[in-house]
Amino acid sequence: MKSTGNQKVALVLSGGGARGIAHIGVIEELEKRGYEITSIAGTSMGSLIGGVYAAGKMNQLKEWIYTLDKGKVFRLVDFTLSKQGLFKGERVLKKMKDYVPDILIEDLAIPTVLTPVKEENRLLVDGGVLNNIPMAHVQRQEGDMMIAVNVNADIPLVKPEMTEEAVKKQSLYHKKISEFYSHIRRSSSSAEENLGYFSLVTKTLDLMTMRMAEDKIEQFSPEVLISVSRESCNVYDFYKAEEQVEAGRKAAIEVLETIQNREVS
Repeated sequence: MKSTGNQKVALVLSGGGARGIAHIGVIEELEKRGYEITSIAGTSMGSLIGGVYAAGKMNQLKEWIYTLDKGKVFRLVDFTLSKQGLFKGERVLKKMKDYVPDILIEDLAIPTVLTPVKEENRLLVDGGVLNNIPMAHVQRQEGDMMIAVNVNADIPLVKPEMTEEAVKKQSLYHKKISEFYSHIRRSSSSAEENLGYFSLVTKTLDLMTMRMAEDKIEQFSPEVLISVSRESCNVYDFYKAEEQVEAGRKAAIEVLETIQNREVS
């Protein structure tokens, strides 16, 4: 197995909300080392990053995500407090169309976080519920190797170094989140009950998705597995974009250098 040069890669990117921003760092490291990505399959955020990369607009998306601060995040989030989800997601999806105009990303919704989308007699939700690492769907070529990236791995979190600006951005965002939840709790007792319900269901789905992904990885045994801790951030922590990109890059470097050292020896 080659580690540089013209080695073809069938890349599989998992879902994971904001954790999926780590895929950008992984892709950048693969390109830096000379790998040739010949096919991509992804779920949820993984499909978005993969689609944007295939469209040649990953740098533009990265630059935009890096500009997100507390104000921009909250202007993009259209809150709704129903039993279907916390956010409608329409503003975010509209913005995403700037980068993937030919992909019907409005057909995606994250259970308990984004409200599902109704189409005729169907209710559409995020593919991560059943297949968060779609290894069976990536197109293979002779001589390629499958690299699967799991951003929901049950591994210890090793935080990358953060700039002073990134730390300030996080503190401001946490303050805004706290103010939002405090307002909801003051306005309605049922709202507080719903928040507790969403938290429980979201954690349950998160755990279920992680365990199913582990089974898929064992079943398909990708030649290379790059793992990012599920503790790196929450699914909606897009203000941690820089940190997530670096987490993905660091995870990729560790795995790819291990492969290279093994081949040299």
